[in-house]
Amino acid sequence: MSGFWQGAWTGWRLAFSLLVFPGFLFSVVIGFVLSWVDRVVTARVQYRKGPPFVQPFADLFKLLLKQTIVPEGASRLVFLLAPMLGMISMTITAVLLFNVNLNPQGSFVGDLIVLVYLFALPPLGLIIGASASRNPLSAVGASREMTLYFGYELPFLLALVVPIIKTAQVSGGIWTIRLGHIVMAQQQAGPFLYSVSGVIAAVLVLLAVQAKLGLVPFDQAEAEQEIMTGVYAEYSGVALAMFKITRAMMLFLLPLFLITVLWGGFGDWWAILKFLAIVVLVILIRNTNPRLRIDHALRFFWLLLGGFGILAVILAYARL
Repeated sequence: MSGFWQGAWTGWRLAFSLLVFPGFLFSVVIGFVLSWVDRVVTARVQYRKGPPFVQPFADLFKLLLKQTIVPEGASRLVFLLAPMLGMISMTITAVLLFNVNLNPQGSFVGDLIVLVYLFALPPLGLIIGASASRNPLSAVGASREMTLYFGYELPFLLALVVPIIKTAQVSGGIWTIRLGHIVMAQQQAGPFLYSVSGVIAAVLVLLAVQAKLGLVPFDQAEAEQEIMTGVYAEYSGVALAMFKITRAMMLFLLPLFLITVLWGGFGDWWAILKFLAIVVLVILIRNTNPRLRIDHALRFFWLLLGGFGILAVILAYARL
């Protein structure tokens, strides 16, 4: 009987973690608060007042109350399931990130690789959904999103090699891809960001975050002035709301991921200031740069940032 109640309690804890804290509901609320901060800061940069605090939530509820229209000739199942892909992946990501930072010893082997794959699912959902809509502008957006993904993923992965190398150096040559070990190594030897290779890796991750969020200068997949929101062109109602929810969750979780792998984790109160600094940087980059052409963006990530990524790996090996 005790085993039954223990299993039931474990199930309730898992459900609570996924649906409430730190999973879906908590991440959505914080994400939309950050989207309000984004809109207010953007307005201030442009000498405008900005929206009230409740505006992002009002926009979300408005979308939830609107009809979801499936384009004629589109694959209904794929079109409607694609927005759920990113939302589910970000819910799991939130649980993993908080578990690793609050209990580093509880991480599992390869959780860093799992998180890399989970962050790859939102753009994959965009590509699948836009391709299923049978809209030519959406197809262009899907093509751009795919090209952008292959562009920023190279420097992003190279940047993640840096904390792996530094963790091995701290732990006496033991190589690991457990995120908990990376956090504990930083607790022991200090954040990896406070080194030359760590700074380069942080800049690479920050720019990859900008691209993963689809923000200027890497918003080619939706580019309203060119392809009329591209990947989102045929989406409406609840389906579009799910894409908005996914992006809000990513705005919350991607800075936390950067803090986890390079800035000592977020197990203390100082993490709030670190988090706000990264969010402000993301917003400022968005508001101070023009949109790049997709071929320019690809060259920027592969040639320039890819070269810096290789340099960061070499410097990490040299303990710099």
